[in-house]
Amino acid sequence: MKEKEEAKPESSESDDINFNKLIDKYLVREYKPKEIGRYYPSEIGSCLRKVWYSYKNPKEAESDLIKIFEAGNILHDFVVEVIRSEKNPDVDLLKWEFSVKMQMPDFVISGRVDDLMLVKMSNKQVLVEVKSTKSIKYTEEPRGAHIMQLMFYMHATGIHNGLLLYIEKNTLQTKWFDIKYNEGEAKKIEERFTKLHERLTKNKLPAAEAKISGESWMCRFCDYADECEKAGLKEQ
Repeated sequence: MKEKEEAKPESSESDDINFNKLIDKYLVREYKPKEIGRYYPSEIGSCLRKVWYSYKNPKEAESDLIKIFEAGNILHDFVVEVIRSEKNPDVDLLKWEFSVKMQMPDFVISGRVDDLMLVKMSNKQVLVEVKSTKSIKYTEEPRGAHIMQLMFYMHATGIHNGLLLYIEKNTLQTKWFDIKYNEGEAKKIEERFTKLHERLTKNKLPAAEAKISGESWMCRFCDYADECEKAGLKEQ
């Protein structure tokens, strides 16, 4: 007696739907060139050469990179919901995704920060910066670029308690680090913005900072890797 053959799913019109294209279309954002003299708080932890190129030779971000950023935003929204939940009454969410602005003599630093929250715990206000990561196992200490960003946020807002929260994409496991405010380091960050402004207005390329400082992981996600390689390490 022959075994009954398993029924195979019939094709339907839905087979013609390309969900990758649907996602790509959903994530399309209006492209706006940057204006020299207005700088964004989230950029200061990046390689200054990359930021310089983004003003001088703007490019639209590639689809895969946009998806990575969007996945990070989704995780940040999840953390917001966790803290807002009545199940966690020991932590109060005061603000999230808020604007940071600092007026400098010749330029302004201003922008909406998507991965930042202000919470109240143990009777003190704390700025929490959320970063997604592929593996929490290898996150033994916070990245220098992330510390720099959070240091600037503490400096600009006057809230001097900071915490970097890393969340693993696949497991939702977390690791966090207290970041102490340091006025001297904050002033150095102001100097970085000043240096960026001067380099842009004088049309002089900064050094390949990420490679020189040992933060070459940034280069894997850089739209200007080819231009940077051709230009060499030194400033021009």
